[in-house]
Amino acid sequence: MNRKTKLRHNNSAKVKAAVVAMMVAATVLDTDLPHARRWWTRPWLQRKDKGNLNLVNQEFQEDPEQFKQFLRIDEPTFNKLLELVTPYIQKKDTYFREAVSSRDKLIITLRFLATGESYRSLMYSFRQAESTISLFVPEVCRAIYHSLSEEYLKVPNTAAEWLNIAKDFQNIWNLPNVLGAMDGKHVVFKAKRSEGSSFYNYKGQHSIVLLGVVDANYQFIYVDIGTNGRVSDGGVFWNSSLASALFHDQLNFPEDKCLPGRNKPMPYVRKEFTNYVNNEGAVPWQDDIA
Repeated sequence: MNRKTKLRHNNSAKVKAAVVAMMVAATVLDTDLPHARRWWTRPWLQRKDKGNLNLVNQEFQEDPEQFKQFLRIDEPTFNKLLELVTPYIQKKDTYFREAVSSRDKLIITLRFLATGESYRSLMYSFRQAESTISLFVPEVCRAIYHSLSEEYLKVPNTAAEWLNIAKDFQNIWNLPNVLGAMDGKHVVFKAKRSEGSSFYNYKGQHSIVLLGVVDANYQFIYVDIGTNGRVSDGGVFWNSSLASALFHDQLNFPEDKCLPGRNKPMPYVRKEFTNYVNNEGAVPWQDDIA
């Protein structure tokens, strides 16, 4: 290879290297520099009179039954709930934007709870930004719990309250000495990759467990949510505050009472139940347990 050919070859290599360097630099600049937003809020999101909020606030005023079908509660109950949660969820308007009203927040949240729609789906139907919905739905749920839990999700704490529940089980279901019906439900969700198998349950899904206790009328008197789906039934119970209160005698259960046709008093919570939970179901129930 003569000198002229070498020079041409070196120049070609330098040109290629320079082109590659410019392409890399352009990619980095395109990635690092913030893009100018085309809109602060998309125009179609601002036309809320075309979405479901207008449907609820205007059209359903003529049809109360459809209001209830849409949100799963009637309008008087909705208004009462709105009054309770407003102090916790109302935000002030700013110079830059108008805050989402408490009423609109509650409507969208109740629709989310009623249908399980994704935030993106709610964005299209209610014309509210997905990021905004993702922020206020958990906020409204906390406000609902805070406002209603003391009255509507209250664990009985006196013997008289427990006896009223036992009386209902006896009268409605013919089950003596029963203070509640307990079961669990897997709440499936899409786990992050970093979670690994922490929430992977025996059904091949990722979930957390809702443990609930209801009275004879299906009304919840206790709820525990959040235990990993991979945990066994016994483990879910032991992780709950109910288990701690139960086995430390903090629930003020009634005195032992005889089962029908028996002369020996039977406690409302027996040691066999403790053994059953301790061994995750390995101990069979006894004949004299209601």
